Amino acid sequence: MTENFLSEALHQAKDLAKQLGSILELEFQALRDQQLDQFEQLQPVKNELLSELGRLAPGADDLQAMPDWQDFRETMLVCRDLHRRNALVMDRKLDAIRGTLDSLRLQDSANPVEVYDRLGNIARFSRKNAYSDA
Repeated sequence: MTENFLSEALHQAKDLAKQLGSILELEFQALRDQQLDQFEQLQPVKNELLSELGRLAPGADDLQAMPDWQDFRETMLVCRDLHRRNALVMDRKLDAIRGTLDSLRLQDSANPVEVYDRLGNIARFSRKNAYSDA
């Protein structure tokens, strides 16, 4: 590869890495605000950026030996951390949903269920009675 080509690839890769960071921030905001449609719309854009970065940037081992690419590498490390943060948010939301679903499932109708009565006090009753009364 020529020096000019590497310089142009470096410039493009830096720009794409910054765009990726912005997309990851938007992804986080969408997850935080529970705007799943917006989150889904960002996925093709993110995938395209990642594909283009994979085409332009040298491999991880090569990056270590290329001091000119250090800024790019640091930006990509920030992007990695942003991606991990987003994955953690998704995992927590999925755990909360699973917990809610587990609490709603009928596993044993003899187990008492705790709910609040009209006065805000905990009222205990069995699921069998609660569902037959409804």
